[in-house]
Amino acid sequence: MTERKLTDWLPTTNKEVESRGWDYLDVILFTGDAYVDHPSFGAAVIGRWLEHLGLRVAIVPQPNWRDDLRDFRKLGKPRLFFAVSAGAMDSMVNKYTAAKRLRSEDAYTPDARIDLRPEYPTVVYSSILKQLFPDIPVIAGGIEASMRRLAHYDYWQDKLLPSIAVTSKADILVYGCGEKPIAEIVQRLQGGAKAEDLGDIPQTVVVRKHYTVNEGDILLNPYEECLKNKASQAMNFKHIEEASNRINADRLIQETGNAYVLVNPPFPPMTTEELDATCDLPYIRLPHPRYREKRIPAYDMIRHSVTLHRGCFGGCAFCTISAHQGKFVVSRSKESILKEVHAVTEMPDFKGYISDLGGPSANMYGMKGKDRSLCEKCRKPSCIFPFACRNLNVDHRPLLEVYRAVDRIKGVLKSFVGSGVRYDLLVGRYGDEALNRAAEDYTRELITRHVSGRLKVAPEHSAPATLNCMRKPGFDAYYRFKRIFDAINLKHRLNQQLVPYFISSHPACTESDMADLAVITKALHFRPEQVQDFTPTPMTLSTEIFYTGIDPYTLKKVYTARTADEKQRQRQYFFWYDRKYKEAIIKSLHRLRRGDLVRKLFGVKN
Repeated sequence: MTERKLTDWLPTTNKEVESRGWDYLDVILFTGDAYVDHPSFGAAVIGRWLEHLGLRVAIVPQPNWRDDLRDFRKLGKPRLFFAVSAGAMDSMVNKYTAAKRLRSEDAYTPDARIDLRPEYPTVVYSSILKQLFPDIPVIAGGIEASMRRLAHYDYWQDKLLPSIAVTSKADILVYGCGEKPIAEIVQRLQGGAKAEDLGDIPQTVVVRKHYTVNEGDILLNPYEECLKNKASQAMNFKHIEEASNRINADRLIQETGNAYVLVNPPFPPMTTEELDATCDLPYIRLPHPRYREKRIPAYDMIRHSVTLHRGCFGGCAFCTISAHQGKFVVSRSKESILKEVHAVTEMPDFKGYISDLGGPSANMYGMKGKDRSLCEKCRKPSCIFPFACRNLNVDHRPLLEVYRAVDRIKGVLKSFVGSGVRYDLLVGRYGDEALNRAAEDYTRELITRHVSGRLKVAPEHSAPATLNCMRKPGFDAYYRFKRIFDAINLKHRLNQQLVPYFISSHPACTESDMADLAVITKALHFRPEQVQDFTPTPMTLSTEIFYTGIDPYTLKKVYTARTADEKQRQRQYFFWYDRKYKEAIIKSLHRLRRGDLVRKLFGVKN
């Protein structure tokens, strides 16, 4: 591998800018993450994309917001705009657990330090930049900005907050994957437009004192009304989720204070060629040399991984993927994927193992609607719940071709699938026998060739009402997949584990449901490890139900465990096998009048 020069990375200091012979910058990007020049890090993607557009770009990773703000001043004013991103995660999810305790590590920070990122960096960074440089536009983007683009419930403050476009003071907010809107913004600004003239760019959010009503505009319930009436917030969410998952969406407008938040509809989904162009940019695939020997945990996990597609049509109620990337899967070409795999094999620390050939859901590659005109009319947030859409192409053969092509590359000893697999796409029966055979072939090859000892799947729960609220398939689908998994392992003499993920305290889940799940996991001879207490994250269906107590689609009340005590009582059932929980669980079961489960769990009389 060619020895890298400092100028191979985007500059992060004045000295690095000068080493390129530049006397000005077009864009300065501030990010809450460490700068890792890898396509899995959003700041690197946007930075490289802006460079691809012919701009001079610098990145300021994790600026110090506590001192005299020298990090915000050091590179001066950009010619076009400042860009701001909180990082690859919502900052509050990144910093705090479901119990609202400070996490011990920040995976996107050198040596996992927890003190280099503020709460709500989108607000903090943007406000500082507008204070220091009021005449320079600030463009905010990334997960945090995207998921907080309208009034949203914040679990950590336990209150409904207004759009982050209002609180951040950013001139424009970009939501979703940013390549298309940022290219349009650059083109307009290069042409002489002012930031205040850019109120109509798709996939952006702006705040205006006045607006002109367009045909099809959806006027959401005002923020102040939602503060008084939770049902108003619930009704808003149905429109918000549908707009996130439509090809031809309407503009959303929400009155907030004495202004209006205007959310322009998204761009059409990217094409394969457009996604390839982004993924084929000249990423170094390494952390910036400023970090030297420091460990960045998130990079350690993905350094030898390759993402095959964007988007997810699962529509899980608790997941932010579709609200950010959309439900329409956009897949890379096989040629682009193989090009990246070749780049991975040339990394100095590569030992022959691709850690993940994946995506938001590993086995959705190449899947989309057979008749696009039907997709253009669709408002459903999920293409597979409660059953697979008949217009959905669920052919696993293109993905199998990618796996086999990757494994033929010189230097690749084995490629793994580390991303979660939608097993319901593998155990269902389709009208076309060729699709059934493809699913069977994929399942066999996945289990025999691409599992690194453990295969992660996500049944999430066993209770029908909870699964229905989650938009997840019935637990019988997990049983069917487990039988197939065990049979293939037995036939090929493999000693591999199926690792299911479960969630406690999700809306509609009762303590009795958790007790039943404990009995089921015991019968499966499984002691749960991959478990999580439900964490409400902005702009998901589950979070709206948690906050409002109402299903936005039916406007019916839904039980939710909200207090710390209720949540802990549910969580304890994950650890039925731990002696220190036994007495509390037995006491809870008697309180629930579920003495029948005491014998099943502990082998003692009820």
